[in-house]
Amino acid sequence: MKRTILLKYGEIILKGANRRAFEKQLADSIRRRLKGLIGEYELEYMQSTVYVTPERDEDVEIAHDALSRIFGIVSLCIAYRAEKSMEEIMRVALEYIPPHLEGYRSFKADARRSDKTFPYTTPQIMMEVGGELSEKCPDIAVDVINPEITVMIEVREKYAFIHAGKTMGAGGLPYGTGGRGLLLLSGGIDSPVAGWMMAKRGVEVDALHFESFPYTSERALEKVKTLAGKLCRYTDKMHFNKVSLTEIQEAIRDNCEYDYFTLILRRFMMEIADEVARRVNANALITGESIGQVASQTMQALAVTDCVPTIPVFRPLIGMDKEEIVQIARRIDTFATSIEPYEDCCTVFTPPHPRTRPVLEKVIRAEEGLDRKALIENALKTLEHQVIYNEAF
Repeated sequence: MKRTILLKYGEIILKGANRRAFEKQLADSIRRRLKGLIGEYELEYMQSTVYVTPERDEDVEIAHDALSRIFGIVSLCIAYRAEKSMEEIMRVALEYIPPHLEGYRSFKADARRSDKTFPYTTPQIMMEVGGELSEKCPDIAVDVINPEITVMIEVREKYAFIHAGKTMGAGGLPYGTGGRGLLLLSGGIDSPVAGWMMAKRGVEVDALHFESFPYTSERALEKVKTLAGKLCRYTDKMHFNKVSLTEIQEAIRDNCEYDYFTLILRRFMMEIADEVARRVNANALITGESIGQVASQTMQALAVTDCVPTIPVFRPLIGMDKEEIVQIARRIDTFATSIEPYEDCCTVFTPPHPRTRPVLEKVIRAEEGLDRKALIENALKTLEHQVIYNEAF
């Protein structure tokens, strides 16, 4: 019995005249993801659905898992393919669907008939298949209003497809349709979630990590690369950039008022990120800041750092609380890595009482003892780049 993975479009169906470009980007993402898997796959695109049929049936589950992390797909399921006759649909449904109903208390049969030449109407298909399944599975009740699981019969152009239950896809827009952004990726919980959320909106995400060797360790750097690799499960690859902040942090420590340390450092980071973004053709910076979460993320502090870059700063977490962020981190499998106890540059020389309501003019005066231009030029000389790929491949 051939099994096929059905991928359902999300927002793409609303794109009007631009829909074709979004569909092409989604198709490219699907092909890249399948290319990284073992086996051959047949692809068809019809009526806001992508049909992926492995040459070998044993590859279905692996492909289903990989495709569940493609942005632009709102839901997906593994369906049994049947010839378009009521007898064959019934045979496949009765043979293969009952195991999928085990453990559920109620079900209903639903149907879609894209092929209007099929001799049975949609209500007839639902009643016929639902009635036979009810007799074969007497321990599960029929509930057409609020069933725990739905058996779907889709009569399409070439075949009929029968499936029970579905998996929610990654949603959003196809990766690469929303421009390019540079993510300031630390080792914490927030920034990987911010990168994922922007990637979900179609933004191609590069990463910039700031290290402070010897105050931060090689293990801390590897932790951040691991986080980048986990994001690549959704994006396939990521351009990872690294810059050393050690000289800048030591200069701030030696020449600036301690309470301003974090703010001045953040301003250096934003200026360096702005230049790196220019070099990699990124259109915006992405950070994991959430209003009021720490001292450097008050409204006044963000205003002091936002006046530095020349491109927009996107903060997708800005109105979220920590528990909401943690829930997403768990979902995308970055949380356990993020809480590993390795330091990052933002924890080096942190003042006990940082300024929470800074005034820009006072911050600028606090920086007067620094040669900003030379420090930034030296930091950019430490810029290193590598490409990180999907760790699942």
